[in-house]
Amino acid sequence: MSQTALDKDRTADRRRDEASARSRRQAIADGHGSGRTWTRFVPLFLIVACLAAGYALGWQRYLTLDYLAVSRLALKETVAANPIVASFAFMGIYALVVALSVPAASILTVFAGFLFGWFVGGILVAVAATAGATVLFLAARTAFGDFLRERAGGRILKLAEGFEKNAFGYLLALRLAPVFPFFVVNIAPAFFHVRLRTYLAATFLGILPATFVYAYLGRSIDSVLTEAHKAGRAVGLADFVSPRITLAFLLLALIAVLPVAVRALRRRRRS
Repeated sequence: MSQTALDKDRTADRRRDEASARSRRQAIADGHGSGRTWTRFVPLFLIVACLAAGYALGWQRYLTLDYLAVSRLALKETVAANPIVASFAFMGIYALVVALSVPAASILTVFAGFLFGWFVGGILVAVAATAGATVLFLAARTAFGDFLRERAGGRILKLAEGFEKNAFGYLLALRLAPVFPFFVVNIAPAFFHVRLRTYLAATFLGILPATFVYAYLGRSIDSVLTEAHKAGRAVGLADFVSPRITLAFLLLALIAVLPVAVRALRRRRRS
């Protein structure tokens, strides 16, 4: 490809970006003028209000490893007596925990394996986590997506465009590596133009490996509690998850992002 043709392509791309930016700014301006601007914060406000109410009422104490460990036999009996109702109740609680960004998802995943079995528990968690993450994603995108994008600098905008072109691959890699806070990965794509179906697919598939591993670890709750009691210490999530498991997830994330890196390298060579 000649240099002249490349220059023409770059000019055309720049003009399209400028036209798109103008249209988005006009849309935001129209929102301001019609009084609709504040309404985009309503979903996020409801999430924050529910989170504050939950902490004010002390509901967080029911999501600790200590409480669930003490109540595990009673919970097991409840699930055995009403498996269908218990399954839907668990998914509702899990989705709410994820949507509110309460730091209890990993603990609940372990107990899902204990209460429902690693396979059924893993499926329940994957569905509920995807639903809760999607609620938070949509709320953040409605409130801040276009607003922050319009005020981003040139370099950040280029990074955003790169993320959008390979959204599924990048998001899948972030989901596979559970070293990033779950709520951060839930919100971050909201600042880019990531399609909802892409978000849903990458989230559901990306969390499956860690979900099933954590649920499988739930079957060892009794032995872990016994060992912790003998050692005279409180049980923690680190008693279930080893550094080797975390390293395995990181390797999975690298494998997932490899095709994206290869495509980017090929595009550079062509240009």
